[in-house]
Amino acid sequence: MKLNLHVWRQKSRNDAGKLVSYPIDGISPDMSFLEMLDTLNERLTKEGQEPVAFDHDCREGICGSCSMVINGLAHGPERATTTCQLHMRSFRDGDNIYIEPWRAAAFPVMKDLVCDRTAFDRIIQSGGFVSVNTGGAPDGNSLPIPKVDADRAMDAAECIGCGACVAACPNASAMLFLSAKVSHLAQMPQGDPERKARVRSMVATHDREGFGHCTNINECEAACPKEISVEHIAQLNRDFIASTVSSVVNG
Repeated sequence: MKLNLHVWRQKSRNDAGKLVSYPIDGISPDMSFLEMLDTLNERLTKEGQEPVAFDHDCREGICGSCSMVINGLAHGPERATTTCQLHMRSFRDGDNIYIEPWRAAAFPVMKDLVCDRTAFDRIIQSGGFVSVNTGGAPDGNSLPIPKVDADRAMDAAECIGCGACVAACPNASAMLFLSAKVSHLAQMPQGDPERKARVRSMVATHDREGFGHCTNINECEAACPKEISVEHIAQLNRDFIASTVSSVVNG
């Protein structure tokens, strides 16, 4: 395959970036998108040019590192697929492919396609954990939990924190990520004691980090590689209102 790549190049977060065009040939349809970028970087290195910086780790759709916008879509044209799982057979010979980083004030570009996504870490640190001693796995497994609750918790826990929801949202909201992290704990009895304090703390951190507000456009669900449902955002809103009212009533 012959392709025309238009890649965002930016030296640092303080520099202005721009799209740079790279024609590339000999790309196999069976390559992953990241393998295609590896091929480009091998050529650039041999030519004495700076390779394109991009995040990656597991390359198995687990870690959430491979964050980039491809032809205007977070993670590219395939549904329920991370960039590392995207294959070049999803494109046609001669295609123009535009590759950019996430676009959000809370995710400043560090270099080329690499964004600083530590805002997500700070949201987790503010409440995305269980403080009480829950014992070992046998203790947790001994607690009777309705299947519907367990399924909802597991669905929410699939979130890999890639940030596609933020990149796809016109408001750059991280509410889908936030709701998944709140919901997977709130569904379990182990997470219930801190439920009210957790949601208030994590929402406050979300807003402080500069993410936008959710206006129910649902682009986040469409872009999510794990297909996290926006129903978790509705649950987050209910929990937040209940916890706020409780806090006011109790002083």
